[in-house]
Amino acid sequence: MKSGVTMAGRFLNEILSFVVFSLLDMVDMVLCYVYKVADLFMEAEWKACYCSSAKETIATGGKILRLTCTKLQLEEISDTLYTRPSLLSEVSKSTTVKKTARRGGVRSTFTVNSSIIDMLQGKINGGLQSLPIPRWSDCNCKTCTSWASCKETLFVKVDGARENTREDVVFIHGFISSSAFWTETVYPNLSKAAKSKYRLFAVDLLGFGRSPKPTDSLYTLREHLEMIERSVLHPYKVKSFHIVAHSLGCILALALAVNHPSAVKSLTLLAPPYFPTPKGEQATQYIMRRVAPRRVWPVIALGASLACWYEHISRTICLVICKQHRLWEFLTKLLTRNRIRTYLMEGFFLHTHNAAWHTLHNVICGSAGKIEGYLEVVKNGVKCDITIFHGRNDELIPVECSYNLQSRIPRAHVKVVDNKDHITIVVGRQEAFARELEAIWRNAS
Repeated sequence: MKSGVTMAGRFLNEILSFVVFSLLDMVDMVLCYVYKVADLFMEAEWKACYCSSAKETIATGGKILRLTCTKLQLEEISDTLYTRPSLLSEVSKSTTVKKTARRGGVRSTFTVNSSIIDMLQGKINGGLQSLPIPRWSDCNCKTCTSWASCKETLFVKVDGARENTREDVVFIHGFISSSAFWTETVYPNLSKAAKSKYRLFAVDLLGFGRSPKPTDSLYTLREHLEMIERSVLHPYKVKSFHIVAHSLGCILALALAVNHPSAVKSLTLLAPPYFPTPKGEQATQYIMRRVAPRRVWPVIALGASLACWYEHISRTICLVICKQHRLWEFLTKLLTRNRIRTYLMEGFFLHTHNAAWHTLHNVICGSAGKIEGYLEVVKNGVKCDITIFHGRNDELIPVECSYNLQSRIPRAHVKVVDNKDHITIVVGRQEAFARELEAIWRNAS
């Protein structure tokens, strides 16, 4: 009886998901034209979006040309930015292929984004590259003023030992979050002994919280890592350090360990999104389907799918939530009257669509082809303790991800916490987690 009900529920979820996401495909296509008109009206131009990549996106071998205020760079981007299979896209693709076939076959082309052409022809020739300004759909309040792409550093919340520091700890938050995930939970619950010994660094990643939100950034893995190094490791002269990372932050933590193999003293990973790619599958596309499965249930899967599959719907969500974040912050404070929840929600509101969209694709999906190499280096070249925490009820990143990672690095210790999910693996058990961290750091020393 129970298995029958489960199968019926899955079937219903499949049918409902197909209907809902087919409708969302059409809504996103309509919004594409709506935003083109709105951008033209508000900014006197529109920027090419990824759904028109066949004509306007640099997308050859996963490379894209980017011009900042100081240099021209070739960035590595994820193909999931411009290739997200759906019913509408498949129909459109087949039509394009048929038309091309009639004209004499398919040719390999290298096309250039029109906005890149403008920058190359106008701003380089003019001798000056003007700094980008916030888009009309982004907030420009006092909290969200760090827009220039040449802004030096991230926002870093430093706590703990001020003098005679023995060891350093770097905290890296997850997707659509901020340093408050750590500073409002772990920081207050560390013992006095720990705070007198460890210097604590919690960063707001590029594009999130109170950190810079450059409009011309592609928020690649390289950019995120460089900003962490420039904001923490270099200015504070950090020679060796522990890393504590959650979700998306786990990918950055592994990459950071690969860049500084002799400096990392311990790795603590919470809900690492590691999905080994089956043979014959394209890594980036496989990860996108696992993280964002185009399902209406559970709700967290629906949210991930909206953020990952729909460039214009997700921009609309940011327009409603992030641009109006002061209103939502006020309502959160009024309704929850809970300091931790209030600060965590504030971190959720403080980002831009450009930051969230590119980070999701270029870091979570785009790292799929690199993660195996990172794990191999950490396994053989980074001699530190590795501890993995995972909530048994995590519906976004399943527990199997942690065990998959352990299978690649056998010395990693996995601790599955009952009755906890993706967020409550820390929130709600912050005192116990702080004690666990102190034990990890102490043993590593």
